[in-house]
Amino acid sequence: MARGSLILRGGKMEIERSSWSDDGNLVQDAVDYRGCPANRSSTGSWLGAASVVGIELCERLATMGIAVNLVTYLTDTMHLPGAASANVVTDFMGTSFLLCFLGGFLADAFLGRYLTIALFALVQALGTGLLAVSTTVRHLRPPPCGGAAPCEEATGLQMGVLYVCLYLIALGTGGLKSSVSGFGTDQFDEHDDRERAAMGCFFDRFFFIISLGTLLAVTVLVYIQDHVGRSWAYGLCSGAMLVAIAVFLSGTKRYRYKRSSGSPVVHILQVLVAAARKRGLKQPLTAATLYEDRPEHARIHHTDQFRCLDSAAVMAGEEDNEVGPDGRPAPNPWKLCSVSRVEEVKMVARLMPVWATTILFWTIYAQMITFSVEQATTMDRRIGGFEIPAASLTVFFVGAIMLTLAVYDRVFIPLCRNLTGRPGFTNLEKIGIGLVLSIIGMVAAAICEKKRLTVASTATNGTALPISVFMLIPQFLLVGAGEAFIYTGQLDFFITRSPKSMKTMSTGLFLTTLSLGFFLSSALVSLVRGATTWLGDTINHSRLDYFYWLLAVLGAINLAAYLLCAMWATPAASSKAEQPHHAAAADEKC
Repeated sequence: MARGSLILRGGKMEIERSSWSDDGNLVQDAVDYRGCPANRSSTGSWLGAASVVGIELCERLATMGIAVNLVTYLTDTMHLPGAASANVVTDFMGTSFLLCFLGGFLADAFLGRYLTIALFALVQALGTGLLAVSTTVRHLRPPPCGGAAPCEEATGLQMGVLYVCLYLIALGTGGLKSSVSGFGTDQFDEHDDRERAAMGCFFDRFFFIISLGTLLAVTVLVYIQDHVGRSWAYGLCSGAMLVAIAVFLSGTKRYRYKRSSGSPVVHILQVLVAAARKRGLKQPLTAATLYEDRPEHARIHHTDQFRCLDSAAVMAGEEDNEVGPDGRPAPNPWKLCSVSRVEEVKMVARLMPVWATTILFWTIYAQMITFSVEQATTMDRRIGGFEIPAASLTVFFVGAIMLTLAVYDRVFIPLCRNLTGRPGFTNLEKIGIGLVLSIIGMVAAAICEKKRLTVASTATNGTALPISVFMLIPQFLLVGAGEAFIYTGQLDFFITRSPKSMKTMSTGLFLTTLSLGFFLSSALVSLVRGATTWLGDTINHSRLDYFYWLLAVLGAINLAAYLLCAMWATPAASSKAEQPHHAAAADEKC
């Protein structure tokens, strides 16, 4: 067995030299922590993946535990108007997911997934710890409302300290989130049938862990915030993340590490620049004369879409060369790219229409942790002598996700396979179902809000409205079920339809739809508040139902656009051949 050497280059683990023998117990293109070819029996698989999901569980616990109850802290303690509070929450969540793209870039270009997860998990633990301290210090929040004097809104300094804490948490979340799922799938060998099937199970269980973390956040953590103290809740999150980091680091010897092929962002730019430089050159009649530098088994076959990019692979002689490290002429990647590199960029381009038409779902999702929670604060939340925390109503949202996943995996997939021979819905069908459910959820929300406002118009100020908070359950259930379909559909779509070398970036690209959805929510709230009276300072004197109807109409228009994009987004030939087999194998072995 030949050994390779693992070197640290810019803080990233890279394989300098390694060769794999025909030993079936070795994993191709993966090494252990010493740089030796990874042994299948002692590294990776569920042994390595189990240590990774703990980080994600604690990340969800902290991020969602803060986000779902932050609007009540901003309105009740910091004395911000309702619409402004909603925008703070959506901006925080949007930044968290936008920074996933930055985290993916750093992982691919500099740090590697392992170091990226460890570093940014520490950043999130630091931010959560500082938030716990800031909620304890009395001078970092305005005095409580009392008497006839108006409530004093938080000062710039008080909000500034809160923003520093929140955006440290956002930086940590974004940095680690894009790498966690990718590093988890690195623990499975795609060339082994059993491990490939286990990888299919990993996606389902990974999302289940995300949902479990959210469930704990909206129940246990919210209860601690409201009845024990926010500082205790946030301190608990910080401590849990530190424990998860320790568990993650303890598994260093069990992990498999994959070779990095460089930053995919740079590779995309190289193709675009090379194609722009050669846009005037005549393209050859056949793709066989285009430049290719990869061995046959690693090539991506040429396709006819986006022919303008093929110019990057047109050979122009000595103009394409530069002096290589050994002093000999070598192709300049900014002037000449291989057909496979060009096809990787085409694969990313094919993702973009679906990417754009899934953003609005997350704008609708944002209302579930902002305005829906604010609605709950005005309604009767009592069950006997116990009052449910307003933010804990999102337990129905999380419950809908987990129930939908369970029914789909254990009931629908076997039934569908027996009746039609298909292993369930395709990823594009899942996304479409999620969009439909979100539209119906907004219609239900608008009808419920209309009834709540009718009751509020005759109620006494300062008391809970005589209407049950459980009126909000339909909107939580519908949008929650929609998330179960669209999240798993998007994750599957972006990972299976993107090049293997761009796995981390494709995850980051998927997560930017969440980010832009939250930012779009902030923009819509600001626009509607400036142009109408629908979103006032207090929810009982607003017309939130009109805003929900607006989102339902926008959702219907977006759904029509998505259907057109989904019909255009046909998978590559290899995907068509491989996906059903992989999916079926995964379902059978789960």
